[in-house]
Amino acid sequence: MSAATVNVSNISSTTTHEQLHEFFSFCGDIKSIDLKREGDSKQFADITFAKHSAANTALMLNGGTLGGEKLHITSDVQHHNHQEQPERSSAPFDQSDKPRAGIAAEYLAKGYKLSDHILQRAIEIDNKQGISKRFVDYIRGLDTSLGQKALGPEQTVSGKVQSTLKGAQVRAKTIDEQKGYSKVAHEYYSKAISSPFGKSVLDFYTNTSKQVLDIHEEARRMVDQHKDHPTTTSSATSTGATGSDAQPTPTTQTAPTVV
Repeated sequence: MSAATVNVSNISSTTTHEQLHEFFSFCGDIKSIDLKREGDSKQFADITFAKHSAANTALMLNGGTLGGEKLHITSDVQHHNHQEQPERSSAPFDQSDKPRAGIAAEYLAKGYKLSDHILQRAIEIDNKQGISKRFVDYIRGLDTSLGQKALGPEQTVSGKVQSTLKGAQVRAKTIDEQKGYSKVAHEYYSKAISSPFGKSVLDFYTNTSKQVLDIHEEARRMVDQHKDHPTTTSSATSTGATGSDAQPTPTTQTAPTVV
């Protein structure tokens, strides 16, 4: 199988290897970045991902701006999505398994600026290629498992009237802590599905029908959750990627603009 590599050109001379890695880590696991300089000004790079689906997400960002320069992102091969067999690990899914709209929301929540036409491109890719079964199964399984622990057999959190959930969330949290579940579960998705917006969150991550406004709303939910629980949003964005330390935070770093 051909390598999951994209070619990035017209990179600003001031953009560092670390900044490039931070930017593309949202797409999925990065195996290598070969950054080179074109003369005295521009740089170019070959970025190889662990999965072809991650490379496709990177191609989605073609025309975006990083460090004041418009990136040209291309590939010499066609990358097929969700065809790779997932490696067995403790993580229930990889970053590249997430819907493109969800990844776009993470960019926004972390302080990056994406124009609406790139958000629309993310939606179109999800509509055309679907969402990874592995990720959908995780989200739906989480909805069911939280519902059973908090509300009883054959219950889902998103399907219950949210006003009844306050006490149920406390009971579920206690059970999770006893079993060590909170150590491996993704806190953001758990809390978001259990919130008054739970049905909207579930629909966002399991259905391909959405609008640009839905991505902005999910990004706001991530930011709000991060304000209340500072470690929560990082767990939602870093699992399966390169780790939360590889991604910028809007309060400490000026984010590049993607237009």
